[in-house]
Amino acid sequence: MVYRVIIEKGEDFGFVVHCPSIPGCHSQGNTIEEAIENIKDAIRGCLSVLEEEPVPTREEIGAMEITV
Repeated sequence: MVYRVIIEKGEDFGFVVHCPSIPGCHSQGNTIEEAIENIKDAIRGCLSVLEEEPVPTREEIGAMEITV
């Protein structure tokens, strides 16, 4: 599967990477390449946990746009 990830420069060192479609799935690396490889491992780990213990679903009432 294809997952979108967001890569950011770390505050202290290296790079931090997030997978927004999997809440709580984050990783990091000293280089962008290392961060990408690490998030692949993190995604696999998160998916294996979700297969064992699915996240409870909520009943969705609806969606709307609001102006703030």
